Amino acid sequence: MADTLDEIDLQILKTLQKNAKLTTKELADAVHLTPTPVFERQKRLERQGYIKKYVAVLDAEKLNQSLQVFCKVKLKQINHEIADSFTRRILRIPEVTECYNTSGAYDYLLKVRARDMKQYQEFVLTKLGDIDSVASIESTFVMSEVKQMYGLSL
Repeated sequence: MADTLDEIDLQILKTLQKNAKLTTKELADAVHLTPTPVFERQKRLERQGYIKKYVAVLDAEKLNQSLQVFCKVKLKQINHEIADSFTRRILRIPEVTECYNTSGAYDYLLKVRARDMKQYQEFVLTKLGDIDSVASIESTFVMSEVKQMYGLSL
């Protein structure tokens, strides 16, 4: 699919990854085109699914959610019904900001945000601990964030 994008499309995507709040005119200036073709290209990139959505990146510390944990979850057994049930439960838990079905020793990798250790403990005991299919949980606590990229390397 990426081979249908030309250099201008890629430049638009790169620019929007850095700042999705640009006006069409500002985006056009950045890619050296006039606003009308840039607007049309951006809308096409949205329609074709290259641009999924626009979001604001929030400061977790200022919002009192500075504890970041990677939580590895192993299920007692796995099949379609159990996996679907688990993912439906996880989708309803606001502390889980990302969830990945993985291969290896664990079935799922969760990225969890909490105010502090006490809130994370409560999350483990009352939310993950309440899911019957969970066999084990291993938590890795983030001490500092070295690199976080919100975009893709294009």
